Amino acid sequence: MNESLSRAIPRIDVAALFAGDAQARAELRRGAEEVGFLTLVNTPIPAARVRDVIAAYRAFFALPLAEKGAVDMARTGSNRGWGAPLSEQVDPGANPDYKEVFDMGFAVPGSTRPVHAPNLWPARPEGFRETLEAYYAEAQALSLRLLSAIAGAIGAKEDWFDDKFEHPMALLRGNFYPERPDWAGDRDFGIGAHTDYGCLTLLANDGVPGLEVKMRNGEWQAVAAEPGGFVVNFGEMLESWSGGRIRATLHRVVGSASERISVPLFFNPSPDVNVAPPGSGQVIRAEDHLQKRFNETYLHLQKA
Repeated sequence: MNESLSRAIPRIDVAALFAGDAQARAELRRGAEEVGFLTLVNTPIPAARVRDVIAAYRAFFALPLAEKGAVDMARTGSNRGWGAPLSEQVDPGANPDYKEVFDMGFAVPGSTRPVHAPNLWPARPEGFRETLEAYYAEAQALSLRLLSAIAGAIGAKEDWFDDKFEHPMALLRGNFYPERPDWAGDRDFGIGAHTDYGCLTLLANDGVPGLEVKMRNGEWQAVAAEPGGFVVNFGEMLESWSGGRIRATLHRVVGSASERISVPLFFNPSPDVNVAPPGSGQVIRAEDHLQKRFNETYLHLQKA
């Protein structure tokens, strides 16, 4: 990988950014407007917290199939609980994704919206729910502060997003990518090439390489962060919402000889927020966009 490519994805010191550092702010703007990806270091979330979350997911994914099946999202009309291998297909031109997942989200009691459905919790491992819920709250808080900083960096008011996330469609996921099998071909991926569907993705991982970003020159560049650092990228919703100023960039996980766990928070606004391009006169409800993309991806929702 040449040196210019290795510098293409900005690396942001979050403490400096939140303290008003001009260089960090400029790199944040470049990451949002030009690359669609950035990495974060020196964040308010301790590395130990991230390691605990990854360990909790690892313990869950190691459970027997029967235990994971007790919280199988395929029996629901939403994306809560365990997703079995090959239960998603983000790239219609590739085979279903070779991974397992566990999803939790913002639950609103009594709501009939799938994006606010009740969470499903396994009986084991001990402390699983508490560990995930504590991290979920911290990751949302960091994501909202990042969005405020991004708004300021691109010339909008920093409080512009503040009232858009009262009932967020925020999905926390654990991805388990097993070792890439010998039989895998050129249409088999841990997750196929795609752009994220929503607003901002805050990704933690266990340090094992795997994620690749398609750069503007067409080359695929690896990007990773050790626990305590994060990879951030932006989705289709924010690209629309910003009138195309913020980029949603293709990325994928091919898989390797090592298993890998990653933990994205897909941070999305309240369902009724209009995410159409400013000044377009259109109305695109955030929920409508997100649910349409979920229905295209989750195989159990396609069948429904």
